[in-house]
Order: sequence, then C-alpha cells, then structure tokens
Amino acid sequence: MGCTALDPSMTSRDQALFLNDHMPAGLFGGVGVDVDRVAWRLSPEPFWLSPETLEAIERLGPDLLKFYRSLAALYQRSARGSAPGFIAAYLDRGKPDSIVKLGRQNRFKGEVPGVIRPDLILTGEGFIASELDSVPGGMGFVGAMAQAYCELGYDAVGETDGIPLGLAAMLSAAAGKQAPITALVVSQESDDYRAELTWLADAMNARELGETYVCRPEQIVFTEEALFVRLPDGEEKKIDVLYRNFELFDLPNIPKNDLMLYAARHNRVKMTPPPKAYLEEKLGFALLHHPLLAKLWKSELGTETFERLSAIFPQTWVLDPAPLPAQAEIFGLRAADEPVQDWSQLVSLGKSERDFVVKPSGFSELAWGSRGVKVANDLTKDEWQKALDGALTAFDHTPYILQRFHKGKRVQVPYYDRPSDAIATLDGRVRLCPYYFVVGNDVRLGGILATIAPANKRLIHGMADAVMSPCAVRDGGY
Repeated sequence: MGCTALDPSMTSRDQALFLNDHMPAGLFGGVGVDVDRVAWRLSPEPFWLSPETLEAIERLGPDLLKFYRSLAALYQRSARGSAPGFIAAYLDRGKPDSIVKLGRQNRFKGEVPGVIRPDLILTGEGFIASELDSVPGGMGFVGAMAQAYCELGYDAVGETDGIPLGLAAMLSAAAGKQAPITALVVSQESDDYRAELTWLADAMNARELGETYVCRPEQIVFTEEALFVRLPDGEEKKIDVLYRNFELFDLPNIPKNDLMLYAARHNRVKMTPPPKAYLEEKLGFALLHHPLLAKLWKSELGTETFERLSAIFPQTWVLDPAPLPAQAEIFGLRAADEPVQDWSQLVSLGKSERDFVVKPSGFSELAWGSRGVKVANDLTKDEWQKALDGALTAFDHTPYILQRFHKGKRVQVPYYDRPSDAIATLDGRVRLCPYYFVVGNDVRLGGILATIAPANKRLIHGMADAVMSPCAVRDGGY
C-alpha cells in the first residue's frame, strides 16, 4: 500500500494539524490527558534514522530471537542439572511453584515470544538495549501512527501495513494455518492497551488477515474440545490462537486463567507469548554477562552473536544479598576504582560516580512501565542507600538488578506547540522501540516507534510532554 505524495504547499504546522485530525481518538490511554484527540506532542514528520542505524536494528532482530531461544535452552539445562544451577534458581526466584511448573512443561518446550520489542537508547556510539519486552504495548499505536504519516506523505519503516501484516504472519505461523481466528485477551491491568489493540484488530480484519477479536478474559468460553470467544452479539467463535496481553504475575486477578492455561497445555489453543515467566526476567542480561557462562552462551548463540549482544546489552548484575568469600569480588563491578565485594561499597559513591539504574527484574507490578526504576545519580545518598537496601531485602520475592546507566544522546525534533499554535523544537533524548514478529525461524521488522522525552527527563517513556512518532529513513538521520 503506497503512501500519498507529500503536498509541498503544506507548512509544518499544517502537517501537524493534519496528523492531529487523522490520528484515531483515544489511541493510547496511558500517555496523558486526551487533548484534541492526541495526548502526546505531535511532530510534523517522522523521526529520521540513518540507513546505518536501520541496518543495525534489522540485524538485531535475529540476534534477539537467538537470545530468547538460547536463554530457554540454558534454563531447561539448568533445571535438569546439565548447566549451572544458579541459572534456573535466579530465573525462578520469587515465583510460585505453579508458575515454575507451567513454564517447564514439555507442551511449551522450544516456544518463545512471537513479538519481540527491545527498548533501544540512542547514544553517541549507536544504541544500548536497556531491556526487552515480550508482552509489549504499542503495536497498534505505532501502526496507526504509521498509517497517518503515510496519508500525509511519509513512508515509515515497515510501511503502512508493517504492523498488521507482521502480527498476522506471526499468528498464522503459531496456529500452523492460514487466516486463523485469534482472541487478543486484554486484562484489566492492561486496559490502557485496549484501544490500540482494537485499532490493530480492525486493521487486520479489514485486510482479511484471518479473524481477530479484542476481548476481556470473561468473554472466553471453555469446552473440553476448544476455546471460544463470545462476541457482543452472543455469537461464539472457536479460536485458534490466544494472544496473551496480560502479565503472568497478575494471573490470580484474571478470570478464567485456569481454563485458558488448561486449553493451552492440552493443545486446544495456541497461546502466545507462551506462559514462560523466566523469559520475562530482566536479569537475563546479567546471565549473558556472567563470565562463568560465556562458553555456554557462545555455544548456543555463536561467537559473533554473543559478542554483538554483549556490546548492546548493558552490564547488569543481580542484586543478590548472599555474602561472598573473602577472596571473591563481583565480576566487572568497581566502586571508587576498587573491586566490589559487598553492595554496601556502592553507597558512598558520589552522584557523578553512580552511573547505575536499579529495577525489579520481573514478575511484579513494578516491573513494567518504569514503575520500579531508580536512577542512582538522581537520588540523594540516603535515597540511594534505601534503594539498594530495599532491592536486596526484596530478593526472595522480587529480585532486582543493578544495570549500568547509559545516557542517551541529545536530539532535536520539531513538534506542534498547542499554546502558541506554532512549531517548536524539542531538545530531548530518544528511545527506539522496534517491533519484531517471529515467523518460524524468520524475524520481520514491522515498524519502529520513537519516543523523544525532554532532555531533563531521566527516564524515557510515553508521556504527555514527549514527542512520539514512527521512524523513517534518510541520509543524515540519527
């Protein structure tokens, strides 16, 4: 589907107002107050990437698929005793036995998330992947924006159909059939994503890419033979794929979760992402950087992929309170140019030396949306100590990680300033979120969302005063 030719007579202000009028209303409820249909700062143009940056992002997709498959393989080996036991011990920490057993079932062996979305912080040297999300929001958001910018005349990465076509291809591969019937099950906890997923389902249905329905858990109907989705008119449709837009930590609050999981375990329906909580832990980055596991990772990933991911994943450590022997140190971590043997050595560091982030690893309501993230050099000494102590105390039920903080490079982007009714320039830092869809052994890049937060914001995420736009490519881009 080609894009409209850009109208040279339109000013940047005209373009921003056109986008405001053509963006679906209420597209993403978690960003901010809905003003004139759009709750974020609109740029009159996409965020421009250089061809070299796009090439690096395209190369990253297959590497991340290998990472997920390798992490799953190492976890299973660890659980069986043929790889170091601390791999499974860390990844299972804080989870109920039912979740651990669920993730180890042979029914889900070899399965990995069908949608992969890293958070890439653009730096002066390229980009750093601060984390991975296998139950990501934003698919419909970037798809709808790509369509609006295409109507204006800009061809975004993935083109206007990249997201719906990519998701449809992934669902078809998961179901093992063309044009499957899919239920996108959205929990109450994830309700902010309902509007954008509804847009995405409508886009897929309009293109006759199977039948896709957005529903609540209560709308799922169970029989011994299959799962059905009950539509508003009372009709029930047998589903081939259940797309899980809910977190595993939230299962006790999700109606009919036991019936959905029973159907998935007994092959009545395909569930994606698979219910493997250990694949949703941020401490997987720490395992990749663990020196005792380097040979295993190289064997699973291949040396070149291992080296690329080691450079892109920031140094990460599990905040484990276990004491070390007198002759030991925490590998790769130094404080005031001294090796660290005890986490308390980090407390005395000055703000300029605390280039760290503390965040919950996963399986917690604090582990998404930047809720539990603490940037060390934003904190007073007392707050820094409290953050470390709290993370170490929480280890048994919610492991935390310490991660090297990489400040994003400064970028300047135009945006429509509503109070002045004029185009202004935002000085900010950018997070790139590419959406990769797994189709068998292939990985397809469906689109890239750029979130540009004001430069004085330490954490980059969707907010009312951020610019959010799809990415496009041109010489001279970032």
